[in-house]
Amino acid sequence: MGAAQSTSAWDLTALLNAADARAPLAERHLWLARLLEWLRHDPPRRPAEGATPAPLLRLRHLLNVLDQHPPHRQALQALVQRFWSEIDAAALFAEFGFPQRVHLAGELVRRVRERVLPSTPDTTDLAELFPLLFDSSDAEWIAAIDEPTLQRLAALLAPRGEGQALEGEAGRAVQAHVEAAAADPAATPLSVPRWRDTMADAVTLLVSAVHGAGLSPLLRRRMSPALLVEEPFRQLTRASERLRDAEHAGDTAALLHEAHYLRALLDACRRAADSIEEHLEEFGVSVDIVYGVQQLRERTLRIERLLDCLLSPAPARELQLLTLQLVQGLTEREGVRSLLKAQYGQLARKMTERSAETGEHYIARTRTEYLDMYRRAAGGGLVMALTTFMKFAITGLGLTAFWSGLLAGFNYAASFVLIMLLHWTVATKQPAMTAPAMAARLRGSHRDEEAFVDEVVHLIRSQAAGILGNLTLVAPVVLAVQALAWGVMDEPLVDAGKAGHVLHSLTLLGPTPLYAAFTGVLLFGSSVIAGWVENWFVFNRLDSAIAWNPRIVARLGAARAARWAAWARANVSGLAANVSLGLMLGLTPALAGFFALPLDVRHVTLSTGQLAAAAGSMGVAILAEPAFWWCVAGIVATGLLNVGVSFYLALRLALRARGLHLKERAHLAAAIRRRLLRQPLSLLVPGR
Repeated sequence: MGAAQSTSAWDLTALLNAADARAPLAERHLWLARLLEWLRHDPPRRPAEGATPAPLLRLRHLLNVLDQHPPHRQALQALVQRFWSEIDAAALFAEFGFPQRVHLAGELVRRVRERVLPSTPDTTDLAELFPLLFDSSDAEWIAAIDEPTLQRLAALLAPRGEGQALEGEAGRAVQAHVEAAAADPAATPLSVPRWRDTMADAVTLLVSAVHGAGLSPLLRRRMSPALLVEEPFRQLTRASERLRDAEHAGDTAALLHEAHYLRALLDACRRAADSIEEHLEEFGVSVDIVYGVQQLRERTLRIERLLDCLLSPAPARELQLLTLQLVQGLTEREGVRSLLKAQYGQLARKMTERSAETGEHYIARTRTEYLDMYRRAAGGGLVMALTTFMKFAITGLGLTAFWSGLLAGFNYAASFVLIMLLHWTVATKQPAMTAPAMAARLRGSHRDEEAFVDEVVHLIRSQAAGILGNLTLVAPVVLAVQALAWGVMDEPLVDAGKAGHVLHSLTLLGPTPLYAAFTGVLLFGSSVIAGWVENWFVFNRLDSAIAWNPRIVARLGAARAARWAAWARANVSGLAANVSLGLMLGLTPALAGFFALPLDVRHVTLSTGQLAAAAGSMGVAILAEPAFWWCVAGIVATGLLNVGVSFYLALRLALRARGLHLKERAHLAAAIRRRLLRQPLSLLVPGR
């Protein structure tokens, strides 16, 4: 321990000896960065929980050393005073953590640029210098600074006004610098500014930004009109000007009055901004609007923090809290993932809510609904049988990979859309839609967990009915068409060569499980696209545009335009899901092949149709082939993975979007096990 202390003392001594107020700007800023790096230097052993943070112990040691060595203290104070004389601190208080524009894309580009490009200490902008001086880990020890240490630190680092001259040669150097600035402002930086003026400037800048955001059409037309009657945003500028006048005049009573009024206006502005969420709930979400509202709220809170500093007669503690807030913002300011997570969270919730509304139609809870699900799935299997032969026909054209994949995608998309328009269903599309509906049952209570278990049983049963219905018709219809081709043309539509390829590609012994899991990702992706497209459709009010646009009404007539608008609103999600899924299933293998990735798709209904076509080509003898039964096992695995992966991803997104976490996983698992042991047949057949 003694060696560690001596090494630390030697490092500090060398660091203090290097403090020079007459050094160039970049060197002085680099020295400050090294001093803070010395404070956060990792201790030899991790301190126990609840112990004083090591940087705070080092800070106290630094203050003690400076008290015992006046030359070092004077040199450091001289350097700090010159730092305050040249730095633009208003930018830190008003702009740090806030973008120049309120658009998400611009902030994302800025964060990526700052993570890639290095920054320089050769700057007079404290907002640019701050990330070089502080680290997000500094929040712990800054928050732990006690009152005595805080007062000693304030006496050391606070900007000094007139009548607070430093002693010694370093102090005389700084004084000469200030005098030169007064004589020739163009040649030398200005003298030490009053920090209250800097705070007031920052308040003015922030108020202007809040005023502009509140009056922007993007936000204002979505605010509650009742909350804008008093025009709180328009009053902000005049209130901040009166606050600045009171601060310059030194009128404490007027300053308190104007600050109180400004706080009331800021609270009214926040309530108006919060009312935007109600509009978004009804008319769709935009990440730019969500981001703009968040920035508006954070700016108002920053103004409140600055007002605390301005109004306090002893602002050391308020300045500590402001510094702590800025340091804590370093993580959010630099993280790209945190930015996207925060801004797309509400969009994800809205998408899952719309999927939940759709998913309710895919859950069979009664015997009647179960039979209806089976019939609709059987109709979907009939269409998929025809899709299977179209897929073989497209493959037989001998086109390049891209055009073959594109035609296959159109084939799948047309089939899925036809199934939707006929009110039939494809079983594998259900999980991505039903998972959000199940997540809506979870609210953290025991009653909701039991409801969730009920939904698990209903979903499994619905999936059983859907897959059984799909496969009940797809395989027999394909076999019947193959038999008809034998009888009419003396050869099957799918020849033995293609049949052999099917047996080779669908076997469980190959990459079928991987492809099936990847297809589950595509199924989930189509549900996300559906939610996003529907949100975009509602947000842009396209249903209203179709119903009331003069040109559309003139061409279609009012009644037909209204019917088209209602149909589009009701079916836009389904169209987006089916078209996107079809194109992804067709184009993914072609695009993956372009990048030399051996990636393909395996859809349980299509795979069953292909295997049935192979059986119709090779006849009864195929039943004696082990390869056939390995393909049957592969289809079983494909169905489980298609359903399981898409459901898992959709449920996870729904839980995150709703801010829900399965804290009682053991209880849920036990409840599901009890239900399976008590009513095992409920997974396949609904009760009366």
